Amino acid sequence: MFSILIPTWNNLPYLQLCVASIEKYSSQPHEIIIHVNDGSDGTLEWVKASGLKYSHSAKNVGICLSLNNLAAKASHDWMLYMNDDMVACPGWDAAFNDAINATDTDLALYFGTLIEPNQSQSPLIINQNHGMNPQEFNEAALLANYMNEVRDDIEGAALQPTLVHRKWWTVVGGYSIEFSPGMSTDDDLLMKFWVAGCRNFRVVGNSRFYHFGFKSTGKIKHNLGGRIFAMKWGMTQKEFFRDYLGSLHNSGEAGGQTARFPRATRLGKFRRAGYGWFCDYPLEGIEQWDQRSAVGKWEEGGGE
Repeated sequence: MFSILIPTWNNLPYLQLCVASIEKYSSQPHEIIIHVNDGSDGTLEWVKASGLKYSHSAKNVGICLSLNNLAAKASHDWMLYMNDDMVACPGWDAAFNDAINATDTDLALYFGTLIEPNQSQSPLIINQNHGMNPQEFNEAALLANYMNEVRDDIEGAALQPTLVHRKWWTVVGGYSIEFSPGMSTDDDLLMKFWVAGCRNFRVVGNSRFYHFGFKSTGKIKHNLGGRIFAMKWGMTQKEFFRDYLGSLHNSGEAGGQTARFPRATRLGKFRRAGYGWFCDYPLEGIEQWDQRSAVGKWEEGGGE
């Protein structure tokens, strides 16, 4: 079984659909844990009434703090981070279990395959329009078509849903709060796993989720995560994906075991120096997003 971690911020109709799909289309009774940011739209009351395990902050604390808090409450070894605007499709968890059983290490990151209504140029996305929001969602059409397009597993990385072993989440330190509220924190996590020795990054073709698309990130002021990444690691995100994660496809061995250890680049060093000299990252970005001296009271409960 998995611990499923879902942060939410006043997206109650999406969250209700997300939780219902997990409960309906999972082969096992997974643990669902929700962090409610604000929750003044009725989310907090609904989560409490549902008996779900949850935490709550009076204000939006961003993805990094939300996920780290949820991970601390997880009961199972494998944790799945998914967004509240996603719908799980039948077979999603069985496909993840097959991928885990086919790998001889728990130092691995697995990603689901997304189906999105907007036309995407990403080869990782399946383009099918079954509704732009919960009110328009056509579940019957999704169930009839979600497996129409054959997708093999791909060595590489994607965005959420992300499946990670709790041990390694703890070892690498989870989401780094300097990326709050969360832009580029996924790329930073990939780099930390790479540095820890992980070469098993897999997009699981048969683990599928419908994704309405970025219903929370559009409501916040974004941190300049690309600049923080360059300052921290001495290379740009594009260089990391091209020269390291991209090498998984060309390594000639399963899991990319021959892929080398990262090294800073001239471009990364130049940008790191410039951002450090002229800007105050990451604190400036966090302050501009937050501008609060405190996040307010935290509450935990449910799941008894």
